[in-house]
Amino acid sequence: MRILVVEDDVDLNRQLCEALVDAGYVVDKAFDGEEGHFLGDTEPYDAVILDIGLPVKDGISVLEEWRRDQRKMPVLILTARDRWTDKVQGIDAGADDYVAKPFHMEEVLARIRALVRRSAGLASSEIEIGPVRLDTAGSKVTVDGMAVKLTSHEYRLLSYMMHHHEKVISRTELTEHLYDQDFDRDSNTIEVFVGRLRKKLPNDFIQTVRGLGYKVSAT
Repeated sequence: MRILVVEDDVDLNRQLCEALVDAGYVVDKAFDGEEGHFLGDTEPYDAVILDIGLPVKDGISVLEEWRRDQRKMPVLILTARDRWTDKVQGIDAGADDYVAKPFHMEEVLARIRALVRRSAGLASSEIEIGPVRLDTAGSKVTVDGMAVKLTSHEYRLLSYMMHHHEKVISRTELTEHLYDQDFDRDSNTIEVFVGRLRKKLPNDFIQTVRGLGYKVSAT
């Protein structure tokens, strides 16, 4: 999953990005509202962490403009603990959830997992398709109850596909959601990782839909 972090505090921005990367996400970052708005308006993110008090353009304005432009990615806003009005403003502007500063990083990660899960129409932190089970909280994959060892790239690819298992996913969509904006979009990396995953998962679990992309199936 690909996350955007918009936070002007350099240390906090770095801490959030490091925690998200360690949790298996691909992360882009911005340090002011104008840059954050541009990235959110032009790149496909699975979720955004957005600070309210940003320079150049405040977080509420950024969020309102995204929603006016029909940008529907889940947004978690960061607010000051004693500013309840910011929380109300943020929710009214289109935020999906909020965390008050200072916060525990584990809470932010849990809320991001929940937002991504709800955005995909899933109720549980565990996704089970046929014999394959994905534990999003523990970043673990099992097949018939046996643990499967995946690289971080393989896990991200499988996680995205299982979160969207009812649709055919193009290589372009996978590339846009699994790599940051500097990734070489013309490479054949996706095909390589699909090939590796197929060797570790049941036959025909990842199916190729000719001319369209890939889908996961329980059959």
